[in-house]
Amino acid sequence: MVGTRLIITAHDLELAYVAASEFCGNASSVIGCDAEAGVEKGLNPAVTPDGRPGVSVLAFAFNRKSLEKAVSARVGQNVLTCPTTACYSGLPDGEGDTIKVGAQLRYFGDGYQIAKKLDTRRFWRVPVMDGEFVCEDVFATQKGIGGGNLLICGDSQASALLAVRAAVKAINDLDDIILPFPSGIVRSGSKVGSRYPQLPASTNDKWCPSLTAQSDTALQDGERAVYEIVIDGFSEAAVAAAMKTGLETAQQMPGVRRISAGNYGGKLGPHHFHLQQL
Repeated sequence: MVGTRLIITAHDLELAYVAASEFCGNASSVIGCDAEAGVEKGLNPAVTPDGRPGVSVLAFAFNRKSLEKAVSARVGQNVLTCPTTACYSGLPDGEGDTIKVGAQLRYFGDGYQIAKKLDTRRFWRVPVMDGEFVCEDVFATQKGIGGGNLLICGDSQASALLAVRAAVKAINDLDDIILPFPSGIVRSGSKVGSRYPQLPASTNDKWCPSLTAQSDTALQDGERAVYEIVIDGFSEAAVAAAMKTGLETAQQMPGVRRISAGNYGGKLGPHHFHLQQL
């Protein structure tokens, strides 16, 4: 995949998180969304470009063109519109190819927008009703990896949920990764393809407890609920570290019978993460 990091700042951290959360809406899976996105972490004013509270967000798509379209649209709808916000590229210059964000959103200024260049970085100041919306002209991108995953099997829905929440909390402390699904948890794991030709993916019946008598089940005795964690990251090392953290956390939780992962036979890309090696 191709990814970028956005830094969203605002008058206070609450507004920055609201803008980031709205930006990340409907961005769980590129199977049905224009991008996969998630909040990476909150940022202290000392490390943001404008010295205000901020949030870093990662967004991934299959290619740069798709990423540019998704990011510029989401910033325009959900960051530009949020009170007091500004938006900056969170990757170093020269990290990779760039996508146009402020370069597209500047037209909202209807001719009143102003360009400002600081060193090698170009920003747009777009007049809005509470002052100005500042947005960087272009955002750097880099190659990323989508789809690192864990399947946590519990002896009940309650125990599996408790374990996956603990694993998600631990993984979220790491940098360079996001968990794009709601609360970082997937209850509707999918397989590639479907008996309905119009669908690119469908329910992973082998892992559904209600279908053990009707499918070639992958569940073992006593496994009554399964939750998946999907991980996107900027590097193979970052995804592997996140999976390892999730493994080490979940295995300590009561009621966890087994931890597995989806195996797609290479259909989803070249990167393989073997749990025993982790």
